Amino acid sequence: MIFKIRKNHPKAKNPNYTLEGDAGLDLFSVEEKIIKPDEILKIRTGIEIELPPKTVGLIWDKSGVAGNLGIKTMGGVFDENYRGEIIVIMTNLSKKPHKIEINDKIAQLLIQKIEHPKIEIVENLSDSNRGKGKMGSTGRR
Repeated sequence: MIFKIRKNHPKAKNPNYTLEGDAGLDLFSVEEKIIKPDEILKIRTGIEIELPPKTVGLIWDKSGVAGNLGIKTMGGVFDENYRGEIIVIMTNLSKKPHKIEINDKIAQLLIQKIEHPKIEIVENLSDSNRGKGKMGSTGRR
């Protein structure tokens, strides 16, 4: 499987797996911005992509950035036919501004295989051990 990228910015850094066994490729900012509390910003990575056939690119948080700084990613589904730049949508859930610098790790990209099952409209669904239990219906512990 081959994942192709094209740099469209002179400061773009190649996405990479930091450690062997990592699920996500680290993505890096090519711009300096400040995200104020409750603000939503789009951050450029400077790379355009061509995903392998029958895959999807999913943007996920860097856990340290999210857990330590309160910076969360949003959106982030890249279909295999998309050929544009990866733009990371971020929001600041903390109470203080956060500065993003050039080459900061801002998110990670997971590339996953996808399937397209046929859709069947039915009158009834099969029973399950959960049934129509909503969020929290299995208990806290």
